[in-house]
Amino acid sequence: MSPRIYIPTMLGAPLFQILFFTYLGRYAGSQDDAFFIVGNAIQVAAMSGIYGMTMGIANERQYGTLQPLLATPANRFAIFSGRALPYVANGLAVSAFGFAVSWLLLDFRPAEGSVPALALAVLVTTCSCVSLGMLIGSIGLRARDVFFGANLVYFLMLLVCGVNVASDDLPGWLAAIGSGLPLTHGIEAAREIVSGSALGDVAGLLWTEALIGVLYATAAYVLFRVFESEGRRRASLETY
Repeated sequence: MSPRIYIPTMLGAPLFQILFFTYLGRYAGSQDDAFFIVGNAIQVAAMSGIYGMTMGIANERQYGTLQPLLATPANRFAIFSGRALPYVANGLAVSAFGFAVSWLLLDFRPAEGSVPALALAVLVTTCSCVSLGMLIGSIGLRARDVFFGANLVYFLMLLVCGVNVASDDLPGWLAAIGSGLPLTHGIEAAREIVSGSALGDVAGLLWTEALIGVLYATAAYVLFRVFESEGRRRASLETY
């Protein structure tokens, strides 16, 4: 992405999202600033993880580069997982930007010594979001319009993953959906870290978040290989 697109999309939109929900939370008085700052500063990493990773896989088909790519003898796992690294890095950068502007503009001050543990929580959560993006992107090797699904999942996560509404305040069925998605456990862990909890206190939440990411990544890779095999058999790798 060129800077004129990247800056307003990947930095401007997250900035105003954090400001909007934090000031709305202040007005409503439902939670303190840290609740909304942490939730949104981590959630914005999903923009890179969901949309970026979806396009990173599905666009190979759209732009006609899928057949030459799969004709190579390169290791499929290396091709597949290598797609994720730029989006993990970008998600971390966007999230770090969100926390930085919150420190600058909203007087956000995490507990002393909590930054390394918070960075680990953001890393695990970002990787988990990228794994979900992998799954949607793999579906895009067969589906006609994968971006509708990406939009639906992204905004569903904003609703059910405890970003701006605590999971305990959601209806039971929505909270159950959120517990099976990335973000939910990572955001909860990050909030506890910012409040002063040690890394060991939130290890269970982070392991759960990591496990969710591994499950989505595994499902994505299996779909990728199945659709590759089916596409070769039917000569339909780039057929819509």
